[in-house]
Amino acid sequence: MLKKPITLLSGAVLLLLVMGSAAFPTRKTNKLYVSDYENVLGTSMEIKIAANTEPNASKAENAALAEVDRLNMILSGYNPSSEFSRWMKADKKPVVVSSELYEVLSLFEQWRIKSNGALDASAETITKVWRNAAKQNRLPSSDEIANAVQMVQQQHYILNAQNHTAQRLDDAPLILNSFAKSYIMNKAANVAMATAGVNGLVINIGGDILVRGQHTEQVQVSNPKADAENDPPVARVQVANKTIATSGNYRRGELINGKWYSHIVDPRTGIPAGEVISSTVIADKATDAGALATALSVLSPEEGKKLVAKVPGAEYMLITADGQKFESAGWKKALLPEEKPVLTKTTAGAGDKTWDPNYELAISLELATMEGMRVHRPFVAVWVVDADKKPVRQIALWYNKPRWLNELPAWYAAFYDSYSAGSASVSSTTSATRSPGKYTLKWDGRDDKGNLVKPGTYTINIESAREHAGYHLLTQDFNPKKPQHIDLAGNAEVASASFDYRKKTDGNE
Repeated sequence: MLKKPITLLSGAVLLLLVMGSAAFPTRKTNKLYVSDYENVLGTSMEIKIAANTEPNASKAENAALAEVDRLNMILSGYNPSSEFSRWMKADKKPVVVSSELYEVLSLFEQWRIKSNGALDASAETITKVWRNAAKQNRLPSSDEIANAVQMVQQQHYILNAQNHTAQRLDDAPLILNSFAKSYIMNKAANVAMATAGVNGLVINIGGDILVRGQHTEQVQVSNPKADAENDPPVARVQVANKTIATSGNYRRGELINGKWYSHIVDPRTGIPAGEVISSTVIADKATDAGALATALSVLSPEEGKKLVAKVPGAEYMLITADGQKFESAGWKKALLPEEKPVLTKTTAGAGDKTWDPNYELAISLELATMEGMRVHRPFVAVWVVDADKKPVRQIALWYNKPRWLNELPAWYAAFYDSYSAGSASVSSTTSATRSPGKYTLKWDGRDDKGNLVKPGTYTINIESAREHAGYHLLTQDFNPKKPQHIDLAGNAEVASASFDYRKKTDGNE
């Protein structure tokens, strides 16, 4: 069910995945309708629709979701019933395939050539070698890597445009993930925009964001070294009638002997990508943005610059492991001014101690999901109170319909007055793809005014609710005396939660 138009809130309130500020430049009769989902294409999804009526917005959303489902049943490499999976298992003979599968297979061949092998559907061959070795906590042998690379370098299928057939040539595993998500987003946007009364939308699937129609979206780029939902971004850009996609090594990969290895591998060498830790691309075509973001994570910055030059209108930003930033000229033009919060060191009296500014509390949440099922994200509020139960800091608020915020009664009592008195607007965050329902937040020891708090015991509250359904409140006392880890028992909405009081990560120091 599509959500009601959102009411915007104060700068002290964080709207996760709906952060920052940008208004739809539409007629006064149009309103913005927002819905959030988990377990869409293996990640999270947000859709924003500008429409003249709620029924029209609902029709557009339903059309977009139906298109996502339809294309997933064609392109998924994880659903054994998908057309792609069935083609992979078929005899090695020409098979007539759908126009969508043919187009994506053709795009992969085009990008394999254009990227000089940095983007290859058979890179899954190498990924499996690293995944299997990681299960044994060892590095793959040189022979294992060499054999995988040799297999990748073979031709894996033949396409016949006249007969519209695709013929498998070997048993190399293939996965279409690199830009299948972007391809699906584009098709979903087409059907949504064809709905009467709709003139703008944003589709955000796992941090890849498509903007269409009469709308300019402000997009924040996640910091790969500090990628909690409420960490400051490394950049903010404006996007209109384009797609922005980010690829990086900081959310998925393998831990072997205490060292992290990216899930993104170089098909030419068999080695996980390591030099570029985040690549963000803005392009006119959704598939160009998705393909370039992955390829630029593999290539050196100089190689990446040459590849992007082959795609008219594409712009990029790269961040390397040693902290260097590479930006195209057009990217710099799209940048918005940097926002720096004004922070006061302390409100304590002379000689009083405060929270150690070198430490932070990381809050990890996993929302409950059902395997293979798309679900709406519940309303969630996360905030801090002191020993006297007085509100100290609101860390996060996720919601769609303001009218149902009173179904978070504890948050409502503590913060609603400041919420209703404030104003803010809406933006999105591009980042490497996350697993569905998994989020990380941080508390830096400051109150809502930016002041460092005094030492003492504080209570972290995690409140969740569904419209007219379940309600849950997790609370945990916490005293920032020394590094510590705390696990919380989950519930029907928040499957698990944990706290880590630790030294700040590199991105926050």
